[in-house]
Amino acid sequence: MTQPAPEIVRSIIALRRNLAVWRASGEGIGLVPTMGALHDGHLALIRAAAARHRRVAVTIFVNPTQFGPREDFSAYPRNEADDVAKAAAAGAALIFAPAVEEMYRPGFETAVNVGGLATVLEGASRPGHFDGVATIVTKLLLQALPDSAYFGEKDYQQLLVIRRLVRDLDIPVAIAAVPTVREADGLALSSRNVYLSPEQRRIAPALSRVLATVADRVAGGAAVDEQLAWGEAQLRMAGFDAIDYFTVRDAESLEPVETTVRSARILAAVRLGTTRLIDNVAVGGGQG
Repeated sequence: MTQPAPEIVRSIIALRRNLAVWRASGEGIGLVPTMGALHDGHLALIRAAAARHRRVAVTIFVNPTQFGPREDFSAYPRNEADDVAKAAAAGAALIFAPAVEEMYRPGFETAVNVGGLATVLEGASRPGHFDGVATIVTKLLLQALPDSAYFGEKDYQQLLVIRRLVRDLDIPVAIAAVPTVREADGLALSSRNVYLSPEQRRIAPALSRVLATVADRVAGGAAVDEQLAWGEAQLRMAGFDAIDYFTVRDAESLEPVETTVRSARILAAVRLGTTRLIDNVAVGGGQG
């Protein structure tokens, strides 16, 4: 059965007007924030939201404040027509696709800073990144006020940052996590995968394989530091050009852990040429 075309709105006023009608009718609302370039990972979020809520709104907004000065904001893939068709097929009833000027009006100066959780790993590698993420997600959640908002475990630190800001700012929205979606060879789906050359694409799945192996060994009692050293050596031998981090962290605080008596996560960021890939797996839980 063909899904009806979702309504596309571009202003905050129109977004709130549409969602107010749904809310008044007692219809549950799920929100899926995205930057477009939708792939099966995004569609899994939309399907998860549609399974729990009568109405699903998807946002498509390439947020300039979370890109660093040498990152790919201008080159980030954009194809709204394709995104709308994919979102509709997955169950979206509304698309919010604002212009930058709608989200950041003249004189905009406010930022949301989550603190220590946002300063390590991705925060250390990409200063200011999580201020941009936290600010735009806070705005979207307050603009829409859905029952739940859906985020992928592939961006695990982002998920924790968003959960923390929702808790700290008392935003009445449940944050739902959806497991990472992977290619058949294990590569985590990402909009940036399109930048990989054929040779780089051949190398890329080694990241998930090494993460899974280290996670299993650590869960079995192997020494964390020894396994991290082994994993980094394997990634270099596989052909990755640089390793930004490869680490075992507490699954809630992201503090470093030396043993796995607590819930833990292995997180990595690596580079193939100019493309930066991130991935993570739960210790003892297989690929997440």
